[in-house]
Amino acid sequence: MAEMAEEQGSGGLDLQRYLNIAQRRHMQFLVPAFVGWLLVWSASWVLPPRYKSDTTILVDPSTMPKDYVQPNVVDDLQARLQSIKQQVLSRTRLLLIIDKLHLYDGDRHLADDDKVALMGKDIDIELVQDPNRDQINGFKISYSSHNPHVAQAVASELAGLFINENGKVRLQESENTTKFLASQLDAARTRLAEQEAKVREFKSAHEGALPTQQASNLQILAGYQQELQNEQDALNSARQQQSLDRTLIEQYRSIHVTTRTADGTPAGLPALDQQLDTLRSKLADLSSRYTDNYPDVQSLKDQIARTEKMRDALAKELKERASSKQQGNAPADASETEDLATNGPLMQLKGQLQANELEIANREQAILALKAKINDYQTRLNQEPANDQALTDLNRGYDQSKADYDELVKKKNDSEMATSMEQMQQGERFTILDAASLPQKPDFPNRLKFCGIGLGAGVGLGLVVVLGLEFLDDRMHGEKEIKSLLPVAVISEIPAVLSSSDERSIRNRTVWRWTATAVVLMIILAGSAVSYLRN
Repeated sequence: MAEMAEEQGSGGLDLQRYLNIAQRRHMQFLVPAFVGWLLVWSASWVLPPRYKSDTTILVDPSTMPKDYVQPNVVDDLQARLQSIKQQVLSRTRLLLIIDKLHLYDGDRHLADDDKVALMGKDIDIELVQDPNRDQINGFKISYSSHNPHVAQAVASELAGLFINENGKVRLQESENTTKFLASQLDAARTRLAEQEAKVREFKSAHEGALPTQQASNLQILAGYQQELQNEQDALNSARQQQSLDRTLIEQYRSIHVTTRTADGTPAGLPALDQQLDTLRSKLADLSSRYTDNYPDVQSLKDQIARTEKMRDALAKELKERASSKQQGNAPADASETEDLATNGPLMQLKGQLQANELEIANREQAILALKAKINDYQTRLNQEPANDQALTDLNRGYDQSKADYDELVKKKNDSEMATSMEQMQQGERFTILDAASLPQKPDFPNRLKFCGIGLGAGVGLGLVVVLGLEFLDDRMHGEKEIKSLLPVAVISEIPAVLSSSDERSIRNRTVWRWTATAVVLMIILAGSAVSYLRN
């Protein structure tokens, strides 16, 4: 220990000292090293072997181009694998496999949960990625068992479950997507029907005042205004005719008093002539603006014809009456008055006056009706801006509902096609690339690996023993240790004098040590070779 302390204090490396320790502690290192290796190596032959069978499943892409049919399931393969793994490795599924293949029957004291836990530890799932595209293109399922045939059978069962479960999961997801879209489509159809009903009710409630009817309303309003103007003009003409008829009647009745004017013209004829002039001037004015088929033009022509006929009749009667008076055959005033009251022209004037009054009443009623219609259409036109804004809002909601409905119809149709594709197994599916293999050698324990581990453990154990013995050894084994204890320098040394027996003993110990070392190395090499061959 003093020598080690001195060496550490000096900071140098004394190679000779370590060689002396190796020579002195040779067997003390060799025996623990061999024992450590032997224990670990022997354990590899004592531990029960476990065989691992694995199968590789390839993720086969859809055989249908995505441009034709777009899948409606989750594209995240890793997430889907995690979901499938949870379903496949569920307690119910694992118990079915355990009962079917009679796993862990040797451990009858184990409960079902313990068996499921043990089987879960024996199963390993590893994802396989494409190094070129950094994409998952498959996965490997492994199962470890003490029996290679059982390992192969369980791996095959797990692969079948994964393949079947993947098909079920994809089909279920596709059907759920289709059902969800169908429910959304029903809701969208209901909203669309509600919007259609609102638009229909609004149009029904505001019939005639809709923005699309503005042009027709303006045209109808202009027609009614023109018709009102015509009615008012006709009413004025009728009123003028009424005044003229009354004047003619009064003048006709006064014929028996004076039949001629101061200039010799028959009474009443100037008024008729004046009326004819007025009617003809109106006719000329209307004819310059309208055709002969225009109602007011025809009405004026009829009125002129009646007035001319009346004038001719009045002139003829006045002429006959004047000639009768000249011949002395004039009736008395009373009889003349009675004759005037019952003659044809007067009765015609009275009938014309009654017709004229009836016409005035009808035209006044027509004017009132036209004014009511004009007010109604003006009200409609005034309501059109507000109706336009309200209808625009309703149509905007309807258009949005219609767009949502059309989009959902398309999505539902696409989803139904994708579901049909999944039912026909034309979508993405799992296929077995490598079937479950029958393991020919155990996966555990790896005896060659145990051999290396044992060698390392033995070397470590030997070093620990040597260092421990050196630490506990207080003896001096070299000249430097002795010199370090002397207070003065050493002037001379007496060499060791060995006898032939001592030399023979040293030589025998050296041969024995190297022989033991060779034997240990041969045993280790032989054990490694056996482990390699059996592994």
